[in-house]
Amino acid sequence: MVASEPITADYVIVGAGTAGCVLADRLSEDGSAQVVLLEAGGSDLRLRIRMPIGYGMSFYDPRINWMYRAQPDAVLNGRQGYWPRGRVVGGSGSINAMVHVRGLPSDYDDWAAAGNPGWAWRDVASYFDRALSRVPGKDVSRQVHALCRNFVAAGEALGFAHRANLNSGDGEGIGTYPIATRGGFRWSSARAYLAHARSRSNFRLIKHAMAMRILFDGRRAVGIEYRTGQATHVLRARREVILAAGSIETPKLLQLSGIGPAALLKRHGIVPLLDSPSVGRHMQDHLCIDHLYRARVPTLNQVFGTWSGKIAVALRYALTLGGPLSLSVNQAGGFVRSRAGLARPDMQLYFSPLSYTRTPAGTRPLMRPDPFPGFLLSAQPCRPTSRGHIEIASPDPMAAPAIHPNSLATSDDIEALLGGAALLRRLAAAPGLRDVIEIELAPGGHIDGRDAMLADIRARAGTVFHPVSTARMAPDIATGVVDARLRAHGLDALRIADASVFPYVTSGNTNLPTIMLAEKAADLILDREPSASVEGV
Repeated sequence: MVASEPITADYVIVGAGTAGCVLADRLSEDGSAQVVLLEAGGSDLRLRIRMPIGYGMSFYDPRINWMYRAQPDAVLNGRQGYWPRGRVVGGSGSINAMVHVRGLPSDYDDWAAAGNPGWAWRDVASYFDRALSRVPGKDVSRQVHALCRNFVAAGEALGFAHRANLNSGDGEGIGTYPIATRGGFRWSSARAYLAHARSRSNFRLIKHAMAMRILFDGRRAVGIEYRTGQATHVLRARREVILAAGSIETPKLLQLSGIGPAALLKRHGIVPLLDSPSVGRHMQDHLCIDHLYRARVPTLNQVFGTWSGKIAVALRYALTLGGPLSLSVNQAGGFVRSRAGLARPDMQLYFSPLSYTRTPAGTRPLMRPDPFPGFLLSAQPCRPTSRGHIEIASPDPMAAPAIHPNSLATSDDIEALLGGAALLRRLAAAPGLRDVIEIELAPGGHIDGRDAMLADIRARAGTVFHPVSTARMAPDIATGVVDARLRAHGLDALRIADASVFPYVTSGNTNLPTIMLAEKAADLILDREPSASVEGV
């Protein structure tokens, strides 16, 4: 059933995720443009979203999570990685672990050097300032578990600098991670930005609206066909259609609309509008290895693992909006050089003062950890060189796409992750941590030597949920999907403004860089000078 009387707006934004919420606010704030935002999911007014530790309960919740599965990854013993993505207002920023870091300034110089003028660190630093004014990232150093100090001490023993603010200076060093919370609640872009837009008469949010295809007049994007329930609707754009659906849904929607590798489209019976070979290609993601330890001292396992502990932290949260329920479990970490002679940090570290190794598959019960004291150390190489891809598996818009991670496809990536695993063992053996470790549970002390460590990586390494670059920014259509102003190559009135356009994955977590990108995208769309004042900054 097709509904009559299409809605018309100046800007049509697809996806109320991290980037889409920023765009909705910035494009509607002066009141002159009509803005409509489509979101496939529903409201983020849920306790498990608003309470920071609740992300463990969102990890496998199909009501708010796309719960994608990747294709079997041969290099990882044929395992199918789990790829959660937010299907809710706020997108993945409503279900992530809230680590709020920008990465390294050199990440953005790499973007510009790849042929994208205007995206060097000197060009984007002010947009990070703007993003951090809305989502500042709470300093929780006084609330984290005491074992975080042991982690920092071990890092200092290895020569790593202790940095009070991991979003300052060159970003190198270790410390407590800032997290995207405010007043004890998750502070996603839906809270920090979309709430402003929703108070305006020139803005409209349509939830439970699944985008089916982009509508074109010739090669000009003129709207979106979308579905709510069993009804199909048309939303027309006077100025531009802006895709902010994320690194998985954005390339999927492009391909369904006839924009992508022509052979792929024809295979699924879709008439190509534009042979754009990079759509869905060049995908990058961070792969991580965890080392788990049984501790000699109490960890969060003893807090979350008993009824008395659960009641105590619940009461503390209810009365003060503080305590462990107001935090992430990724409490400390940083950006370091895994070996001497490197020009810049090559490894991101995580320290989590709990463990959940004895839980059923298909769960992430942060409130039901191991019955013994435990913690984990994790390492992810900052700049992977392997490239995966995403492609539609069916012409049905409701079907999940095929995700091909192609992990550890290069020898550089294999050596980098081996180096990360070796670094974790050096940390565990350093003063600060060695005295609180009873035993290494995984991979286990009996796993030693290059071949055995690589076998462990193949058996256990997994994504840190940072997929990017599936519609990447590049100078031409042969190598990318959008130009430096985020305009789709070969098309008119279509822009993409989400993590899919990252030329390269940043060295760390991707949520804050996505907010930065959306802030800059709004200025590009409005043809506004970067120095122009913006409401709320």
